Amino acid sequence: MAEIIQRHGTWAFDGTTVRITPGLHRRVPLFRQTYGEIAVPLEAVAGIVYESERRRGRLRMRLREGADPLLQATGGRLPDAADPYRLTVDSDHSGIAEYLAEEIRHALLLERITDEPTTAYLLPGPPVPVSVRSSDGTVSFDGVQVRIDWADTSDRVKRATGPRVLDVGDVLRVEWLPNSGLDDGFLRFVTRETRFSGLPAEKDPYALDLWGNVSRDLLTALVATAVTARLPHPSARPHPDLADGPGLGAGSADADVAESANASERAVRAMPRGRRPRGALPPPAAPSSPGPPPADHHDVLLRRLRELGELHRDGVLTDEEFARTKAVVLRGF
Repeated sequence: MAEIIQRHGTWAFDGTTVRITPGLHRRVPLFRQTYGEIAVPLEAVAGIVYESERRRGRLRMRLREGADPLLQATGGRLPDAADPYRLTVDSDHSGIAEYLAEEIRHALLLERITDEPTTAYLLPGPPVPVSVRSSDGTVSFDGVQVRIDWADTSDRVKRATGPRVLDVGDVLRVEWLPNSGLDDGFLRFVTRETRFSGLPAEKDPYALDLWGNVSRDLLTALVATAVTARLPHPSARPHPDLADGPGLGAGSADADVAESANASERAVRAMPRGRRPRGALPPPAAPSSPGPPPADHHDVLLRRLRELGELHRDGVLTDEEFARTKAVVLRGF
């Protein structure tokens, strides 16, 4: 077995699996500590390299495209320190790092493993259930349903519609962007009904707006990965926006419709916050979560109706949007 132990983590290779364990050092990011140990099968590895520097070096492992739901969900946007496939190596351990990398490369040659994309995920992603509290609310996933409970600081439209519950079968894809501290991030669940909505994350009832604690918000990648691991593999989805969409992509007229929707989405996204035209906010979907306890029914209903009334008076909701949203809330009770 080839193994290297550093303060940021341990990499061990037994000939068939690269086992990556996060270190216990206080500088190890919260995301790595929470994600825990990752067992990478050799067939998921595309390559490995040791990069030597003056004081320290870095082991960097590259996985085959489509092998890991974590990389699929995060799209290479994880900060370097939180990336489990990078390990900082002290200079006095450079020989061990080079030996480990050579052993893995030799095994790849012996097993004739290519770096071509995979047609199925070779890693399972994080276990479920998983729940993360972010700056915009708490998102949970039990393997079947995604649930979002809004925080007190969430947008009034989100709070007025109540918790959001989605069956994983209704999700087309997951979009994730980390909060950098300078720019907000988001975790968005895209469905057939919302794929062209163009709403900013702060107002989208299917998205969490990530603007608070950076290390805490980074944990939303756990949920993004767990959901992604249970969606159809990217190789089975020729076009993420048109997959399973009836009629779309079948002819030039349908293509024009799709392009028009995309153009509208880009135009709405380009507008400054608070300047979007009235009517751009679609009515929220009916909440499918269980209702509040009977004793709280009346108070919660009145509160949500008052919030909707305020949004209507302030011009956030049009007459039609107000009527539809009010009907949704009343049906939920």
